[in-house]
Amino acid sequence: MNVSKVLFTAVLAGQILLVGCSKDKEELSEPEVEAGETVETVAQPSETMAPFSGTAVESADHRPILATVNNHPLARPQSGLSQADVVYEVFAEGNITRLLALYQSQLPDEIGPIRSARDYFVEIAEGLDAFYIAHGYSPDAHALLNAGVVDNINGMQYDGTYFVRSKERKAPHNSYISKEHIEEAMEDLSIDDEIREIPSLSFHPDADSAKLGEIASTIVVGHPDPNFMSTYTFDKESKTYERSVNGIITTDKAADKKVTPANILVMEAPYATIDAEGRQSLDLTNGGSAILFQNGVALPLEWKQIDGVITPVQDGVPAKLVPGQTWVHIVHEQAIGTTTTYTP
Repeated sequence: MNVSKVLFTAVLAGQILLVGCSKDKEELSEPEVEAGETVETVAQPSETMAPFSGTAVESADHRPILATVNNHPLARPQSGLSQADVVYEVFAEGNITRLLALYQSQLPDEIGPIRSARDYFVEIAEGLDAFYIAHGYSPDAHALLNAGVVDNINGMQYDGTYFVRSKERKAPHNSYISKEHIEEAMEDLSIDDEIREIPSLSFHPDADSAKLGEIASTIVVGHPDPNFMSTYTFDKESKTYERSVNGIITTDKAADKKVTPANILVMEAPYATIDAEGRQSLDLTNGGSAILFQNGVALPLEWKQIDGVITPVQDGVPAKLVPGQTWVHIVHEQAIGTTTTYTP
């Protein structure tokens, strides 16, 4: 091979590379500004990650709002559920469940029907450092609210002012609260409206990043009463789950759209009946077994309360969630194996 020809080719290639780099650098450099001239710049919208949903938002500074939402069949379809970052489904008394809807990335125009508090609802709100909304309370919850454990408003004191009764439904399934009244109440009562504690939740960049686990396209979270039995069907296009109860698709009445969580967390915790009304106690301090469903797969893991927030944990660290809504079923201890089924 002609050595001089090789050297010439290498030198020539280096010159072309240098010219190309020089041109790129020139194109990317700041334009020269003559004295007295100004350069117009276009402001780019800034986005950040919502701490409870992992979705992109313009601002993540808002204080979390936690509302007790009625889950009785006569209260359905509820309003505001489609915009919740997290929905906790928890036993209230006997076999009846209630929903705790957490709002931080967005706040719907209407939430409800609003229902009464339990002491462990208040404890969940305290762990989230949320502004808590309920209408009514058990004796234990009333004591905690009176003690100021959480910033809150309750329909027992503000029925007809911040809380409005719908004429379409009968009590106790007709108490609603609006975004306007929530913001008004926080201002009137000097409630801090900025987030003060960031949760240790972790998120995948997108749904396709969540690939590990056994295939689970259909999930059934069983219940003694079919009116509270939840079925989730995975949609491959949206990477979310269509939810139905007793064959009826879960929808948001106010938004006129389906409720489509991206994650379903089924977690075990010890309940105990404490009175003749069937009210429950619930211990959320020790963690336990759980299954996380996302992107059409099932991931057995554990849950822990990290800085007060219920968190799925795998190998000792927070498990990654898919960006979007998470629906959390808090079921009875040792119930996952008998009540929760899933099929490919």
